[in-house]
Amino acid sequence: MPGERVTMRKVREVLRLKFDGNLSNRKIGKSCCLGKSTVADYLERFRRSGLSWPLKDDLDDGSLERLLFSPSEVQSCENRPTPDWTYIHSELRRKAVTLMLLWQEYKQQSPDGYQYSRFCELYGQWKGKIDPVMRQVHIAGEKTFVDYAGMTVTVNDQSTGKPKEAQVFIAVLGASSYTYAEATWTQSLPDWIGSHIRAFAFFGGVSKVLVPDNLKSGVTKACFYEPDINLTYLEMARHYGIAVIPARAAKPKDKAKAEAGVLLAERWILAKLRNRPFFSLHQLNEAIFELLEELNNRGFQKLAGSRKSVFESCERAALMPLPAVAYQFAQWKIARVNIDYHIEVERHYYSVPYQLIHKQVDVRYTDTTVECFYKNKRVASHIRSHVPGYHTTVKEHMPESHRKWLEWSPQRFVNWAAKIGPDTRALIERILGSRVYPQQAFRSCLGILRLSKSYGNDRLEAASKRALAIGAVSYRSVESILKNNLDKKPLRQPADDPPAVDHGNIRGAGYYN
Repeated sequence: MPGERVTMRKVREVLRLKFDGNLSNRKIGKSCCLGKSTVADYLERFRRSGLSWPLKDDLDDGSLERLLFSPSEVQSCENRPTPDWTYIHSELRRKAVTLMLLWQEYKQQSPDGYQYSRFCELYGQWKGKIDPVMRQVHIAGEKTFVDYAGMTVTVNDQSTGKPKEAQVFIAVLGASSYTYAEATWTQSLPDWIGSHIRAFAFFGGVSKVLVPDNLKSGVTKACFYEPDINLTYLEMARHYGIAVIPARAAKPKDKAKAEAGVLLAERWILAKLRNRPFFSLHQLNEAIFELLEELNNRGFQKLAGSRKSVFESCERAALMPLPAVAYQFAQWKIARVNIDYHIEVERHYYSVPYQLIHKQVDVRYTDTTVECFYKNKRVASHIRSHVPGYHTTVKEHMPESHRKWLEWSPQRFVNWAAKIGPDTRALIERILGSRVYPQQAFRSCLGILRLSKSYGNDRLEAASKRALAIGAVSYRSVESILKNNLDKKPLRQPADDPPAVDHGNIRGAGYYN
């Protein structure tokens, strides 16, 4: 189940941040959106389990769950009645009213509610979110704040002759305010990740905590209480051994250092460049780096030294070292395995073991590879193909007998099509016979036959006849015919019959009888 997968992913992240990052339980809880008592519970269960860190590569989520939690604990969750914290907070203003008294009243109404210690802890967490004024004391090497500037820079693209707006990425170290800035074309995920990698290289190391804004590229769901980190962003953080703690939505004080860095970059870099023409992104970045050097060497107004001098004297040595190899960009998605035991990545289809039909898998893909994971265990790996509409199939992923293991079969599609009409049946047979394995055509056949729900059997039969006549035997072609009402127009009769196609991969209608 998705919920189980997310839970075990958080357990693994808690262990990584504790043993690799050496963070406190409180900081781990902030990064993983967990209470510090929950973090302590996970660590204690890990200690009692007898496991060692790092975990073995072949230990999947199911096995780890069984080792850390008993069956009864796995099924249970904290679905306890939530106290009315607003009422409790107002009642505490009354004379002689205590948390103990309010907890006793709460337990009378909800006997299965929280115990007193947890009740007090939850109230403290709720109270801390009432317009908190945070006095931020930044420790050397602890935090890096990242954001995009509000201003953009115009670049006159020589290839098109049209102006294009470049985005400006800012990264600021917490203790020294040492700043990195660069321009990219977009704020998309590849540019976002690439800017981080180059910022870490500029600093010569990484801090323990990374504080981004609730940007869609870094945070999938910008929730005030539980922001979900983008999986690619999380993978990059693991590669560098850094914890990601996003700033809360609509809480600029959480990233005041980044806001100040953006303001300085706009004033001392972007404002100075406002009248300079640029004809390439490389030219713009060269200008930014020159002014960035001036900004970092510029003395503080109320403190001794500069950003660079403070960085060199105290923060550089506190940073964690860079890994031997920079992070390779990869994207992640969640895909459901179709009845043909293939998943789709940018219109190409890759096989996974047939036992995972209808299951959800995590897919990691780069420019060269596609990997599929089920419960954190890799179940398939393919060389990346950029050819749309085709299949990459591993024979070992196929069942020994499709009729034995699968509810769907080629004959089932043919029988379904025959109920609509002879041309629809001929179209389905043509599609099934055009593939090395008929199962590779199941997705297309299913899509075509389901068009009858939207357009009716008569129109689908007419569209199939036209598709056969013009040789457009695909789901997209049939859908286009129906959308554009081409099925209602008369067909032109060819002067001569087209020659028969003779090909070893085309079986013909008799193959399915």
